[in-house]
Amino acid sequence: MYKIIVALFAAVVLNAEIYDGVAVVIKDRIITLLDIKKEVEQDRVDVKKATDILIRQTLEKIEIENRKITVGSSEVYQDIKQMASRNHLSVSEFYDAVRESNGLTSSELKEKVKQKLLSQKLYGAIAMNSLKEPDEAEIEEYYKLNKKKFQHPVSFSVIIYESKDKQSLIQKTHNPMLYTPNIATNEQVLPYDRISPELASLLTKTPVGRFTPVVPNGRGGFMSFYVQSVKNANEMSLEDIKPQIINAIMEQKREGVLSDYFARLRDNTEINIIRLPEK
Repeated sequence: MYKIIVALFAAVVLNAEIYDGVAVVIKDRIITLLDIKKEVEQDRVDVKKATDILIRQTLEKIEIENRKITVGSSEVYQDIKQMASRNHLSVSEFYDAVRESNGLTSSELKEKVKQKLLSQKLYGAIAMNSLKEPDEAEIEEYYKLNKKKFQHPVSFSVIIYESKDKQSLIQKTHNPMLYTPNIATNEQVLPYDRISPELASLLTKTPVGRFTPVVPNGRGGFMSFYVQSVKNANEMSLEDIKPQIINAIMEQKREGVLSDYFARLRDNTEINIIRLPEK
């Protein structure tokens, strides 16, 4: 009898702890206070924004299940292979690079890619019949209003620092005068159009006279780029970038359709907000 009472008491305590950790209930799905805190830290947003993001993600998962949308392992592998290729890495090197930079195992990366592909299929299913390609007037207007988006540097003059020892390289970027014999240097001019989009983005965000963050070099070591100078930006002509403009407009339209769809879905779904983390 004593054991039964203890077991029942333990169950009550456990259920109370679970309930105490619940922030939002959507149908039979739960968003916890910890989920929201993680989202706040990860995306650097406030509690309300983090909660909205997680509610949208949960509604997407429910919709994916309702529509019976699936993604196969071959689709996941193909997407990872393409990402590796864009970074001039083999798939195994790409796994290593992701593990070093983001701490994700190959299984965790595959799961993230799977979720991304599921969302893409869902978005396509929702927006497929609602989007019309922009006409010439719409393309020209978008170009005039967003010219800065289509400017980019011609090239970057950099010194590449490489080492097998990540910690030594980090110390070097913090103290450039530090002598470190296990760090190799290589001075190069990197044309914008001949490097990967990821590297171009990294260099564009790095001010002149600064180091980029330390990243894997794809050969079992690490590297950081010291940006010496940037050649002046080029403004692309409308004809040169018309496909990019069409893609940008279609993406904008698609997001508008999706936002409206999920706003209506949220209004028609039973969502109980129990409590939110303190700011």
